[in-house]
Amino acid sequence: MNPSLNKQIWPAKYSAFFISLLITLFIPNEPLFTSVYLLIMRICAMAFIFIQQIILIDMAYNWNESWVEQSNICESREWGSGKKWLNAIIISAVSLYIGSLTGIIFLYKYFIGEEGVSCGGNITVITFTLIGILAMTVAQLTGEDGSLLTTAVISAYSTYLAYSTVSKNPNSVCNPTLGNEDIWGIVVGLTLTMISLAWTGWSWTATERLTEGGVEVTRSLTPVNPARPDAASLNLDVPFIEDEDRPTTGLVMGNPNMNSANEEEQFNNRHGSSLWKLNVVLVLISCWVAASLTGWGTISGGIGEGGEHTAANPLVGRFNMVMICLSQTLAVGLYLWTLLAPRYFPDRDFS
Repeated sequence: MNPSLNKQIWPAKYSAFFISLLITLFIPNEPLFTSVYLLIMRICAMAFIFIQQIILIDMAYNWNESWVEQSNICESREWGSGKKWLNAIIISAVSLYIGSLTGIIFLYKYFIGEEGVSCGGNITVITFTLIGILAMTVAQLTGEDGSLLTTAVISAYSTYLAYSTVSKNPNSVCNPTLGNEDIWGIVVGLTLTMISLAWTGWSWTATERLTEGGVEVTRSLTPVNPARPDAASLNLDVPFIEDEDRPTTGLVMGNPNMNSANEEEQFNNRHGSSLWKLNVVLVLISCWVAASLTGWGTISGGIGEGGEHTAANPLVGRFNMVMICLSQTLAVGLYLWTLLAPRYFPDRDFS
């Protein structure tokens, strides 16, 4: 398939999308939906959960590396000017840790049941969240990999997932928010999804933009020719070398003589190997949204024993609790792996 189609014929794409939606209204549930589509949706949604954890961990690492790099750049220009970036890292990490611990206390206060009634599932989720935060922090502080800011980000994310898990409990005794619209939870969830999608698009195309393949024309922009005999025009910062060996002091990207056909060909060659990945992630996100809004296909209608969710409250249910808890376990486990793997396998390159 031509990669340039990703940025062309948008009216036809919108028309095909709405026609497809219309067609789905006439597709019966049996035999394709419950036996085929439902299974595919669940598998794709679980795949996105796994990818999303990797994306968020990667973003947390890059956030810390970006601010450290800014600190180094400032230090290279003026000694001591980079401290503001390091202070920002510390303040951000401490703020996230405070938010995480505050959230844990909040969960213990409101989501463990009333006196005489124990909510074992909620207590287990909250306790394991606290243990995971402590384990990540200890692993990071006792090793050379990772950073405190990255650990704080994953800790805050883990706390958010713990809240999302217990707030999906269908037992009203264990879930004081049952029956209320969780606006903030929905907003945070959608925000994380959009950030994951944006980061996916950026990370899979940044390499082509910044490497040699993304520079169409590069020529020297040295303002003064060192070969000129006029002493007043000499640039002493540039060594006396031949023109063809002169270092490049500037980059000019793009070719004014390039026609649209060449631009399209370059786009196809440069992004053809990465755009399909972005499209796959879009498909997985669609399946994840569908799974989340329908209780992973477990909605049966009515009110079951124990207060199971109904079609009017599809986000609440045991299945949703399990899947969100799985997301948290994956996030903590993957981050711990990035901290411990280089320590136990020093001969392997994990960079």
